[in-house]
Formats: sequence, structure tokens, C-alpha cells
Amino acid sequence: MRIALIPLLLLLGCSNQAGKTRQEMSTENERRYEQATFGQGCFWCAEAIFERLKGVVRVESGYSGGKIANPTYKEVCSGLTGHAEVVQITYDPQKITYDELLEVFWKTHDPTTLNRQGNDVGTQYRSAIFYHSIAQQELANAYKQKLNDAKIWDRPIVTEITAFDKFYKAEDYHQGYFDSNPEQAYCQFVIVPKVEKFEKIFKDKLKK
Repeated sequence: MRIALIPLLLLLGCSNQAGKTRQEMSTENERRYEQATFGQGCFWCAEAIFERLKGVVRVESGYSGGKIANPTYKEVCSGLTGHAEVVQITYDPQKITYDELLEVFWKTHDPTTLNRQGNDVGTQYRSAIFYHSIAQQELANAYKQKLNDAKIWDRPIVTEITAFDKFYKAEDYHQGYFDSNPEQAYCQFVIVPKVEKFEKIFKDKLKK
């Protein structure tokens, strides 16, 4: 009798799974995902890097850390809103950890230059981690301390580590900018070398 029940239970389980709508299954996946928010200079560069990682579900360019709501790109570039250009990363923690994201963050920009990355100058280009939980805060601070103690760079790390408040998605033309404009001069001379360096260092973590 027990043996006969096993196929029935399996059948019921499959039936319940099949009965779920696509939206319900999508919602379940979203509950499993977590978010990370990083600023490391121009968000076009950061987006091009993080979207290539296995376990990263979505990357959006936008603004965080400022004092006005719904800022425009022009307003942020003025340096008067206090926002940083950031990427909001949605990731599956079962496939990639926050620690691994931090490793990519630290190794793909210069965290020792205040309000600057290369020729991009201004508070909007500052190095910043906006943590979403106490666990993220502790991991970020520990990683920063470890790198400073190891004297990886000649100068101390100036990366801002602060609590996440709000994320404002940037204008549509900023989303997927590198993939949509590969021949643009900034992409060729700034983003391409960064992406190539990243892909060489993290080749085992890339999406196929």
C-alpha cells in the first residue's frame, strides 16, 4: 500500500508545480535573489563588467546616495545632488556570493582616488558601496580593512561604505550602453580595456 502511494505523491507534486503560473514561479525566483549596489566611476563601465558574471540576473545603471528625488543625468553631473553613478545588481546568492561581487568591485576600479576614476572627475564618480544589510556592511568593511592592511595600493582606500537608501534608475539610453554602442569612442578607449582585463582575471566566473 505504501509503495502504491509513492507514485501518487510524485504525481501530485508534479501537478502542483505544473499548476503554478509563470508569474508565480518568477515571484518565487525574485524572493531568492538579493541586491548589491556599487559605485565605481562611470556606470557604463560597471554595468558592462557585472552583467557578464555567472549568477548575476540583472544590472541597472542609476543613481544613489543623493539628496533629491528622481534626479536626471544632467543634474547628477552638476555634482550638486550628491548622487553617485551606481549599478544596482540583482544576483542569485546560490550561484555567486556577495564576497565574490566585492572581489570584482575592488579589482575593477581604483578605490584610492577621491571622487575620480581616470578622466572622469566629480563626486558622482566616487567609489562607493551602498549596503543592503548588516551582513553586507560587515563583509564590505572587513574586505576594505584586509586590502588596506595588505597595502595592495600605495594609497589608502577611500571607498565610501554607507547604508543603501534609494536607487533611481538612469535614463533608458544609459541601460546596456556598452553593448548598444560598442564603437563609441568612450567605449573603445575606456570600457573595452577594463572589460578585457576583467575577463582575463575572472574567466572562470563568466557567463557562457
